[in-house]
Amino acid sequence: MHRWSPLNERQLALLSRLANGRKSEGPWDPGKFRTAYALRDRGLVTIKRSEGEVDARVTEAGTFYIQHGHHPDDPAHSADKKTGDVKPTGRTRSASYADRPVALARRSKAKELIELLTKDRRVTISEPDDATVTEWRRVIDYAKRHILLPEGKRIESLRMWNRDLQISLIEGPHPNSLRQRPDEAPPVRVPTQLRSPHPVVAALKDDEARLVMPAPLRRRSLLLLQGLAAEAVRRGHKVKGHEVPSRHRSRAYTYNGRHYPSSYSRREGELDLAVDGYTYTVTIQQEFPQSTDPERAKSLVIEIGYSQASRQSRWADRKRWVLEDILGAVLREVETRAVEDAQRKVDEERAKADREIRWRAAMEKAKALAAQEQYAEVLRAQAGQWQEAASLSAYCNALERRLEEAAVGEDKAAVASARGWLAWARRYVQSLDPLTHLPAMPIAREPRPEELAPYLNGWSPHGPEAHRGWGSR
Repeated sequence: MHRWSPLNERQLALLSRLANGRKSEGPWDPGKFRTAYALRDRGLVTIKRSEGEVDARVTEAGTFYIQHGHHPDDPAHSADKKTGDVKPTGRTRSASYADRPVALARRSKAKELIELLTKDRRVTISEPDDATVTEWRRVIDYAKRHILLPEGKRIESLRMWNRDLQISLIEGPHPNSLRQRPDEAPPVRVPTQLRSPHPVVAALKDDEARLVMPAPLRRRSLLLLQGLAAEAVRRGHKVKGHEVPSRHRSRAYTYNGRHYPSSYSRREGELDLAVDGYTYTVTIQQEFPQSTDPERAKSLVIEIGYSQASRQSRWADRKRWVLEDILGAVLREVETRAVEDAQRKVDEERAKADREIRWRAAMEKAKALAAQEQYAEVLRAQAGQWQEAASLSAYCNALERRLEEAAVGEDKAAVASARGWLAWARRYVQSLDPLTHLPAMPIAREPRPEELAPYLNGWSPHGPEAHRGWGSR
């Protein structure tokens, strides 16, 4: 690759960002370093690193590239020094990807998405098809690769149970990002002796069937839980005991007149942290309890239960830190989950209210269509009766003409009987014909649920939250 080869999208985005004087607040990730060094190798930026700080500055060549869209050393754009005219090379340069219609449209859509997310924090696309979902994911990827996101925020997309696509703007880097270091959280003091422990920690200490591990590790686990509990209480949170589920207990029984209570044996110890009404279980245990390696066997791990978002939930002893150093990251994660869960509850209630409105509108429309179908049924019945009455009336007219043509010599009894039959038939036709009297507007009855279902476009007639399996509302 030549010094003047065109920049790719990521390189051009970083060069523009540096030229505008925008600097990252957090440390650079490896991908950004690779991009910056590629720019440096082309003479477009200079990079200086000192004590963890990175000073990247755009050179004159870099400024020239931003203004003209090509490297000053590019032979395809070499200019005569006297006239300043560009020398013809016999080649035409195609537009870069960033200037093509698809990229321009995607950039516009990405900017619009970021503006909406900055304002409302969440955007919901109702029932998108697969092609629409794919396009939105490309837009999100474009926004990430071109550093369009606000500092300290990230985008997450989630396909909901009702097939809606939910795009959210969330605080902080992704849990899997290399830039997130657990030792950056405010430290939590871990005591060196277990004096006046929190009641939950004291109960764990006295329960020999829990935290079943070597004594030094058990003592260290209790000290870690005590430090976490004390700091949580200091911050105004609640600490509660976590009962052993019944499925982990053996049944109590009586043998030879002696009662044997239920028992259990668990390697881990748990406590529940309640933050703003949301409870999270923190578990500590040996990371490798079966290992024969002494170093691996003494490693402890702390875990937080399942999260709806892709958040970090596991911390363990490592070469760069031990749990005592990063206990603040555990508490920070619990507090962050509480904030996000509270916001998720607000969003879910808002979405539920929105579904209620949409369902009621669909029900009103379905009821109107069901009433139309009832009217159509009455109309078809009346039209059928009218056609039958017209046919029978034609028959009666024919019968009347036949009686008028009856010969003088025909049986008088038969003629009289026929006239009686004609009179009855006339009366029946008159009762059958719906146009004998002006028909009134029918009164529609309340439709049954099965009559509404064909007009609800997937909604259930039983409520906005009722659904039949995956893929329905």
